[in-house]
Amino acid sequence: MKKLAACFFLFAISFVVRAQETAIPAEKRVGLSETAIALDSAGVSALEATLKTTGLNGTAESPFTNVRFVVRNTSNSALGFASGVVTFYDSAGVRCGEGVFKAQALALNESSETDSPGLRIACAPASWRIVATSLVPRVPPSVSGMLSSKPVSNLVINIDGDSHPIQLDRPMTIKLGDKQRTIVVREAP
Repeated sequence: MKKLAACFFLFAISFVVRAQETAIPAEKRVGLSETAIALDSAGVSALEATLKTTGLNGTAESPFTNVRFVVRNTSNSALGFASGVVTFYDSAGVRCGEGVFKAQALALNESSETDSPGLRIACAPASWRIVATSLVPRVPPSVSGMLSSKPVSNLVINIDGDSHPIQLDRPMTIKLGDKQRTIVVREAP
C-alpha cells in the first residue's frame, strides 16, 4: 500500500511540475543575410538587426573584431536605452563569437547603426542572433514637475479696483480703512 501511495504521489508531483512549465520563446538563429529579431519579456518583437559588415571570416589565431549592424526599434514604445547580446555560430551550430551592443534614444521604428565592442569571431559564421538584455522605455516629463518648476511672474492683487503688483517674499504695505497692513506672499510648503 505504501508503494502505491508513493507512486501516486510521484505521479501527482510530476503532473504539477509539468503544468507549471511555461514555454519562453527564444530568439531564432538566422543566416547572415537575414534580419535577426530580439524579443522582449512578453515574447514580442522589440528589436530587429541587419548586418552591415560582410566577409566575417576569423580564426582562433586571428579573430574578426569589427562588426557593424543596424538595430531598429520594433517595439510599441520609444526606447531611452536598449542593449543586448549578438552571437555568431559556425555551420555546425557552435558559438564562435559573442559581444554586447547598445543604442540610446530609439523612437518608434527608428534605426541606429552600432557595433559590438570586444566581439571576437573565431570562425566563418553561418548564422547569428541578437538577444535584448535591457529595454528601457523613454518616459516623457511629468506635467506636475513642469508646473512646479515654472517661475511665477506678474502677480497682481486687485483691491476695490486698485491693482497692486506682488513679489514673492517681499512685504507689501496697503492702507485698509484707517490702518496700514503689511502683506507677505510666499509659496506653500
